[in-house]
Amino acid sequence: MQEFEILINFAVNTLFVTLLGWYLITNLQWYNYSFSRVVLKHHKPQWHVMYFIIPLVVYYTTGKFFLIFFLFAFLPAIIFWYKKLDKKLLLTWRVKRFLILLVGLTLFQDLLCTLKDVCQIYGVFMPLAMAYIGSYIIEKYLFMVYKKEAKRKLASMDKLQVIAITGSYGKTSIKNFLVQMLAQKFKVYATPRSINTLKGIVSDVNNSLPEDTEIYICEAGARERGDIYDITTFVAPQTVVVGCVGKAHIEYFKSLKNIIATKLEIMQSPRLQKAFIHTSVTDEFHEKVTFFGDEVSNIDAGLEGIDFSICFDETTLNLHTNVLGSFQTINIAVAIRIAKEFGMSNDEISKAVKELEPVEHRLQMIKAGGKYILDDGYNGNIDGMLEGIRLCSLHKGGQKVIVTPGLVESTEELNLKLINAINEIFDIVIVTGSLNAELFEKHLAVKQKVMLADKTNLTAVLAKKTKSGDIILFANDAPNFI
Repeated sequence: MQEFEILINFAVNTLFVTLLGWYLITNLQWYNYSFSRVVLKHHKPQWHVMYFIIPLVVYYTTGKFFLIFFLFAFLPAIIFWYKKLDKKLLLTWRVKRFLILLVGLTLFQDLLCTLKDVCQIYGVFMPLAMAYIGSYIIEKYLFMVYKKEAKRKLASMDKLQVIAITGSYGKTSIKNFLVQMLAQKFKVYATPRSINTLKGIVSDVNNSLPEDTEIYICEAGARERGDIYDITTFVAPQTVVVGCVGKAHIEYFKSLKNIIATKLEIMQSPRLQKAFIHTSVTDEFHEKVTFFGDEVSNIDAGLEGIDFSICFDETTLNLHTNVLGSFQTINIAVAIRIAKEFGMSNDEISKAVKELEPVEHRLQMIKAGGKYILDDGYNGNIDGMLEGIRLCSLHKGGQKVIVTPGLVESTEELNLKLINAINEIFDIVIVTGSLNAELFEKHLAVKQKVMLADKTNLTAVLAKKTKSGDIILFANDAPNFI
């Protein structure tokens, strides 16, 4: 009987520690493996209390009764929590290494305690702490190795032209427009999706950058000072772009001045030849800088695309694109300037702009079941969201519906600006998540408002509330953990 009890305790402890580790690594992955951000900047800190702190307290205070808590409270709760997540853990090699190390350390600790008969309780902190520290050291070492390999690969491609793009918003759109335009004449490769951290870029260079690439377009993001500098000195771009700068991620940088200073770190590229900087960033003269943002005129932006003019070098081009959103003309304008630098003619540029495909989840129009869906899920800045609202106002017939969590990593002032714009246009507002729920609940003044704690029932709500002919704007599709 005693052996059976030991076996049960052994198994429960191992599974308990593994589940706590699963919770920890899931949260770390969401926040780019920053422990301080998980602890201090988490959008739902109550989860830490429910799924980590309380279970630990119960483990160390209830003795043999912990088994009951584990089987009937913690285990069902953590499974239910994970099933409801819309952004689940990706089993990367980093995650696998952490979990293997954690399980190995837990088994070793439990086995040692069992054989020596020195522990009344196996413990949780030791394997978790050692696995985290061990994983941190391993990943640091592996990153240094991978970074050297990637640096050697870039150095071996001696004719490679590198374009690096940063900004508060618009950088992914600029990247995608550049790829589509330059690919008509060159072998172009760009960082996929929204990969814009140094670690992501290093991995992408090693695993995906083709050896015959002529132009490599790299998106550079930042959460703190020095991030852009690290990326810039690694890829050493000859051409750099600083797009529109605003108060996105203001909680990390504290001020617009700090954001601008961080974005301008891209100017420190050791191979810099040409820089394109939006007029919202600075007006300081530099011999290698071309400012953009004021060369676009005659903008006619509707639900069928944009007609606009662009003037540069005493030449005016009258252009049409099927891309939606008047603000995209700025992003297209800088892409055109770079295309000109790479020798594309005006005719080639006009043709390329006309054939531009919209960036996925950024004011992407989809027609389904007679409904018009304006997917702007990957846009999280106020200007882009206001443009989406304006476009919805042009829709004739049917209800106007918006699904949004509001602005994330922004200010109450800007969220109130967003709410006021929503009140003027929409019939139905569906607010997802709790981040801005209180603010929206208080200030929304529309025919119908639906407050959802998460997106679990969103599909059912939309099926019930909307019908053929309606237009539905998905504005900023933040995951449930936000």
